[in-house]
Amino acid sequence: MLKHSNRHASYLFWGDLACFIVALYFALILRSFVLPDLHLLSLHIIPFAIIFLIWLLVFYIAGLYEFRAAVFQQRLVSRIINAQLINSGIAIIVFYFIPYFGITPRTVLFVDLVVTLAFVIGWRLLYLRKVSRGEREKAVILGDDETVNELKKVFAANPHFGVNVVEKIEPRVSVVILDLSKENLPPNLYPLLFSHVSFWNLESVYEDVFGRVALSQLSDKWVIENISLQPKIVYTVLKRLMDIVIALPLFVVSIIFYPFVMLAIKIENRGPVFVSQERVGGSGGLFKLEKFGSMTGDDAGNYSGGTTKLSVTKVGAFLRKSRIDELPQLISVLKGDQTLVGPRAELPALVSEYRKQIPYYDVRHTIRPGMSGWAQVNHDNHPHHGTAVEQTKEKLAYDLFYVKNRSLWLDLKIALRTVRTLLSRAGA
Repeated sequence: MLKHSNRHASYLFWGDLACFIVALYFALILRSFVLPDLHLLSLHIIPFAIIFLIWLLVFYIAGLYEFRAAVFQQRLVSRIINAQLINSGIAIIVFYFIPYFGITPRTVLFVDLVVTLAFVIGWRLLYLRKVSRGEREKAVILGDDETVNELKKVFAANPHFGVNVVEKIEPRVSVVILDLSKENLPPNLYPLLFSHVSFWNLESVYEDVFGRVALSQLSDKWVIENISLQPKIVYTVLKRLMDIVIALPLFVVSIIFYPFVMLAIKIENRGPVFVSQERVGGSGGLFKLEKFGSMTGDDAGNYSGGTTKLSVTKVGAFLRKSRIDELPQLISVLKGDQTLVGPRAELPALVSEYRKQIPYYDVRHTIRPGMSGWAQVNHDNHPHHGTAVEQTKEKLAYDLFYVKNRSLWLDLKIALRTVRTLLSRAGA
């Protein structure tokens, strides 16, 4: 496990909070170009404190406190901007549609939102620059498989991880990353303990960096050690309770959309409004899953040539992007055939093909499937309407991470990240 990941997230959290507070104070100064007095501060401190807590939650949902997400700079600025746009909407709703606090700070709120965005982006870029220039752990990664190569590449491209990989054990090496599950470890490692060298488990480091399991590490031994089929009574009961409490009101509210969706589908292609498909569920059993029709026919997964001959309709494209096509699945959640959070249920024909080509694919069926899962909120390269084996392998790596580490906390994180995906109209 990476040494500074929790501390890194903590610094980012407190730094963001400091930016929120300083930006508000700065906005109050700009409002009248004088230092705010105690009365003015008291009017704003409680409502903005509540707003700040919500903003921090939005940042968390956006993945801005996950170690692996925070250090990849390519999408950092866009993630912050998207999160702050949502925060702006929340602030407007709280102050103008919930008249509880007695203030409607037009100028202060506008200036605060702009200044907060600038402060957060500036602070985070400066922090990452400082981290990248700071002292890094000199590490050796033992092994030569694809897992090792992936880690070497990501550490070389992202110095913010604080790891400088060298090719062999040499003076000043402080970390050795290796597969600790092997019975026969390389010789001469024991004396390194007296040189204050730390040993990190390759599997744990990989999961911490990528948020998925290393498929090259899979074996019968790995499955037996990491995938438990023993019932987790408390978790199972609470998860089922969460499914009912969330899915039931969502289903009742979703009925409002049904007439409009049915009419749109009929107007465009006069095809079936609902599609009922068999899907592979928990323990490999089959169950019926209902969806709104979004294609020119029933996509049963029997693909000749590796892909479907059907196409997504114009209405179907909108339904898929907005996730409205999946609203009828709430029925299967209430019935207990699937859950809100878990590996996505696949068509039997596709599962049959993946079983032949992807080792340990059936491990994802040891638990009930879900409407959204860890793969859906993390994996960008989703297979679409075909037997895309390589993309499915990547997706499996995330599914197995969830099966191994599932918990109510992880379920909550996935649920919140799913909300973010729906709001951004992204993902698959």
